[in-house]
Amino acid sequence: MTSTHKDGGPRLGRVGVWTFAFDGRPVGELRDAAAEIEELGYGALWFGEGFGRDSVSQAWLLLSATRRITVAAGIANIALRDPISMAAAERALNEAHPSRYLLGLGGHRVSDTPIPMDGYLIPSLGKAVDTMGAYLDAMDAIPLSSPPPPRPPHRMLAALGPKMLALAARRTLGAHTYFVPVDHTARARKIMGPDALLAVEQAVVLDHDLDRAREVAREHVSGYRDAAPHQIANLRRLGFGEDEIAHGSDRLVDAIVAYGGAEEIEKRVRDHFDAGADHVCLQVLTARSGELPLAQWRELSHLTAL
Repeated sequence: MTSTHKDGGPRLGRVGVWTFAFDGRPVGELRDAAAEIEELGYGALWFGEGFGRDSVSQAWLLLSATRRITVAAGIANIALRDPISMAAAERALNEAHPSRYLLGLGGHRVSDTPIPMDGYLIPSLGKAVDTMGAYLDAMDAIPLSSPPPPRPPHRMLAALGPKMLALAARRTLGAHTYFVPVDHTARARKIMGPDALLAVEQAVVLDHDLDRAREVAREHVSGYRDAAPHQIANLRRLGFGEDEIAHGSDRLVDAIVAYGGAEEIEKRVRDHFDAGADHVCLQVLTARSGELPLAQWRELSHLTAL
């Protein structure tokens, strides 16, 4: 089964891969891994943007290393890129690889004040929803002179709160949600309605030693406590208390990260589908940060048949 937007947008499949691990690996390893992920049957390959390769360069590398899979920016940070350059890159990528590039645009670093990211202050652009709407308006208004792609480009928004989710449904294919429990998926579907595309990131630890797996999961959750105020605000909306957030309660860790064997991870994926997700992209976590989790991607590839 494939997940395709009603206007013939990119085919994501039901299950994809989400990773930051490519940033720390040489280009040759990245290309080999991307080609294997495609051969394993995953429908989409999502990648983040931090201080590694920029989102556009990473997309070019991944698209050129594969033939069929959708390559999705999850997300390209609007605070780091002028809408002119983003619109031009979006068109060029879709011209070269029609309907295989999905641009996820993020406002998660947009706030009233600069936000530190690994010690670097990301510039402030103002209120998130208004800024994102203006950014989309600017992209649509730019008179690009490069050849148009065979099919229109497609976008999604990184969205958590009700207003951004509504904007995503109104102005783009839909929403890419990150660091969310199943309850958020149900809420997002209700807000966006039945037609918008909902692509959910799910962090997973594939390890039958549950104590060890939970520690990896807890480390992942704690990393967002101070660096991602938008994520913390979302947890509060979902009913997690200050003490749970501050100390990474078992309830919080278990809601954000699925861990154990493949059967436990499959159950979480199915729960997201039952709650209204169209697509779930798996972010495999391991005890060694930055490694390519090839063995885990292989073991979980049967989920692409869900």
